[in-house]
Amino acid sequence: MVTFRSACPYDCPDTCGLLVTTANDRVVEVTGDPEHPVTQGFLCPKMRHYEKTVHSPQRLTKPLVRIGEKGKGEFAPISWPEAIKYICSQWQQLIATCGPESILPYSYAGTMGLVQRNAGHAFFYTIGASRLDRTICSAAKSAGWNMVMGATPAMQPGEIEKSDLVILWGINAAATSIHGLQNALAARKNGAKIVVIDTYHTPTAEIADEVLLVKPGSDGALALAIMHILVRDEHINRDFIAENVLGFEELAQKILPECSPDKMAARCGLEVGQIEALAQQYGNARAPFIRLGSGLSRYGNGGMTVRTITCLPALTGAWQEEGGGIFLGTSTGAAFPTHLVTREDLSPPSSRLINMNQLGDALNTLVDPPIRSLYVYHSNPASIAPDQSAVLQGLMRGDLFTVVHERFLTDTACYADIVLPATTSLEHDDLYRSYGSYTAQAGYAAIPPVGEAKSNWEVFALLAQGMGLTDPFFSQSAQDLLGQLLAEENSWHDHEQASALRTGAPILLTPPDNGKQRWQTPSGKIEILNTREAEPLPRVLPTHAEEDGLPLRLQSAPSRYALNSSFYEQKDLREKQQCMHLLMHPVDARDRNLFDGQRVEVRNRLGRVQLKLKISEHTKAGTVVSEGVWWRQFLPGTSGINTLMEQRLTDRGRGSTLYDVAVEVQGI
Repeated sequence: MVTFRSACPYDCPDTCGLLVTTANDRVVEVTGDPEHPVTQGFLCPKMRHYEKTVHSPQRLTKPLVRIGEKGKGEFAPISWPEAIKYICSQWQQLIATCGPESILPYSYAGTMGLVQRNAGHAFFYTIGASRLDRTICSAAKSAGWNMVMGATPAMQPGEIEKSDLVILWGINAAATSIHGLQNALAARKNGAKIVVIDTYHTPTAEIADEVLLVKPGSDGALALAIMHILVRDEHINRDFIAENVLGFEELAQKILPECSPDKMAARCGLEVGQIEALAQQYGNARAPFIRLGSGLSRYGNGGMTVRTITCLPALTGAWQEEGGGIFLGTSTGAAFPTHLVTREDLSPPSSRLINMNQLGDALNTLVDPPIRSLYVYHSNPASIAPDQSAVLQGLMRGDLFTVVHERFLTDTACYADIVLPATTSLEHDDLYRSYGSYTAQAGYAAIPPVGEAKSNWEVFALLAQGMGLTDPFFSQSAQDLLGQLLAEENSWHDHEQASALRTGAPILLTPPDNGKQRWQTPSGKIEILNTREAEPLPRVLPTHAEEDGLPLRLQSAPSRYALNSSFYEQKDLREKQQCMHLLMHPVDARDRNLFDGQRVEVRNRLGRVQLKLKISEHTKAGTVVSEGVWWRQFLPGTSGINTLMEQRLTDRGRGSTLYDVAVEVQGI
């Protein structure tokens, strides 16, 4: 047996270090790497048996061609040369008759490796395909931070352990950042209090000293009410504000007078006393630390919400104390020359940009030219894209040529004309960087590809050859690209660290020293006032769902045993979730004459979804919750939860509004 070092490839901020044990070209065990500087050997339940994903009996091992009706999942095996020839002939014909923009790639974060995740960019740029606006996850969150903090690097997340008040705001760390949760618990051992603010009682709330459940989309209003109290009671650091903050007086005079807790309480779904107590705790804390999740940015007001909460540490001067501030995530894009893989220089400047959250509209209504071919890799839009009915309607089109490169026969793959078998992260080379810490690590193939599976880069090299592309770029291997990413030293890592990366060891990147200008904004200050914005100051903005006229707010939350639509191939993880429930408060159930365990129908103008009801005090009256994005084959009905999600975008960042959903529920 041989043991390799690797990293978790999934869309999770932790990017855990792995030890992968193999024998006879099979993975026999996956454990945490105790020498990883951040994750230190601890893995979430999803990755503890990653070998069950790698060697799942459901793995796709050969290229397939559709022989039945779209959506039925009926295929026959073909060879790789036949598949590549078929795809390229279809594309060449479409380019000649409809233009290259009739082809659309669709990918996101099924793998987070810098090579494999970005492997298709240069290819689609070169052929002139439509470009994809990849904003489904946290685009509004990034926009909110940037409006206040600009390019200021994130604090070190481990500083949380030196805080005396930890606020886990809109983050179910037990499901989405298990090591962030461990850090919070370490802070409590050092005397900190943990407060959880969320829309329902998540598993993370189990470890909290205090839990505040707010109405969905009201987090910004709560932050403004806290600021009102901080200013009213002089829990602010005027010296810090004078030296470091732009726009405090404008905020205090124009916005905060209308944001008193008695005015904001009903909007937030809290008692006035709860808001007062939270503000007093925050104002009296020596080094309050806010860990902000992404879910609260997935509303029509998501950018403004994040912007508003980001302003809080500026009022108290929390940034002055080690362990004080706010952490949204790290940005390490400058640590490696990713442009060597993405090759934006090849992108035609006039190519149209299609937002991935509006795939349903793009497939069904877009003209000049219409989308005539869809190429999906490391994503599952039939499950995860908003407005599932519209997406499936588009995928059913007889004139749409769809290719899916996947490990499993997902909901999307069932609608493909050609399915190509994909490798897992343990069958190809790549480089990973965390967005929940400053770690980076290369992961090399631990076993040969299962069956005839090929990596993203290998497939795009074959497609480039089939399309007659002669740029030497496409003749490289993934290892060549990885070598280029690791060849350069820069201010993020030195020669010794670069050498360690090449061996597969994890390293801690160091954000460059900005010298005297701590705040990397145009003004050099924390910009509460940002005159470059249409809304120059934070303020209360409504959500989309407030105008929809239905009484319940649906939260499609993460599960501890799945990641979006990933991991449903593992039967034991599905069994731990039991089934896809709808959590509802007893008051809402009584008002609708519903009983626990009953099959219910959740509906809005977009469609209807059947789920099993679980009546629970863990929800808030007026809010219902589903967890995970289950494959349709495991649902009681034929529709997934994203049937109910609108294609509307956030106020900033053009992000998804997957949590900004109004519904009604009735028994079946």
